[in-house]
Amino acid sequence: MIVRLALLVGLSLSIGCQKSTTSIDPEKYRQEIGEWRKERLDRLTSEDGWLTLIGLFWLKEGENTIGSDSSSTVILPPEKAPKVVGPILLQKGSLRFKARPGSGVTYNNAPVTSMALQSDEASQGPTILRIGTLSFYALRRGDQYAVRVKDSQSPGRMSFKGLEYFPINPAWRFEARFEPYVPPKFLEIASQVGTMEKDSCPGALVFEMGGKTYRLDALIEKGREDQLFIMFADETSGEETYAVGRQLYTSLPDSNNQVILDFNKAYNWPCVFTDFATCPIPPLQNRLSIRVEAGEKMYRGH
Repeated sequence: MIVRLALLVGLSLSIGCQKSTTSIDPEKYRQEIGEWRKERLDRLTSEDGWLTLIGLFWLKEGENTIGSDSSSTVILPPEKAPKVVGPILLQKGSLRFKARPGSGVTYNNAPVTSMALQSDEASQGPTILRIGTLSFYALRRGDQYAVRVKDSQSPGRMSFKGLEYFPINPAWRFEARFEPYVPPKFLEIASQVGTMEKDSCPGALVFEMGGKTYRLDALIEKGREDQLFIMFADETSGEETYAVGRQLYTSLPDSNNQVILDFNKAYNWPCVFTDFATCPIPPLQNRLSIRVEAGEKMYRGH
């Protein structure tokens, strides 16, 4: 992470004005966006996609029970899990799960008795436990831990109505300039569940449209250090698009500090599809005073 940020900061600022790249081959560009949309749909509708999310339960220090009993800390669907599956013990940031005999919980297709759990902040990802069509794992947000529950046969996945987009328009594909922050700064990013996290912000992307200059602070996400992450809101937010905003990724800057900023690849937060996601809120400086009529629209099943 430190090496990557240093490379970003060390890039020169030799590039001049930015422009939309309308001179690209229209047919090839439509194919590119079409492929991107297919990959987006495949991820969303997969057996582990956001449409399968059915629960988010915050843990307390000590023992946290899991099962279909309504008194459980982590409540599973009664038709798909026994009343008591077993407890998760949270002790000063360490997590351990102990399965009740006969609960049917597995890890990597093998029965579980007792095991330490990794949360989603682990480099190898979280420890995912399964029981039938259900899966559950721990995540960390700030200083808090929670358990996320998914069901591959969830109503959200089974009744999915499809995605809608603005028409593909190369005019929303910009050759933006990357302006590094020296030193890189950290942004406090609030989430829709009330948590706050500090994310690394190596610089801003600057582009021009209609004779005006706009800029968006970019972030580096843990585990995706080879990309820039941009969250933004605009004048379509709350109208044609999700009120909180949208997100997109770009490649890292090239040797001339250029970045392709393509709003045709902007897409919705998971919170559009489920009440149990922990989506971040774009910082105020990333609210654009223009209508970005590109990318994914609001989900009509929201």
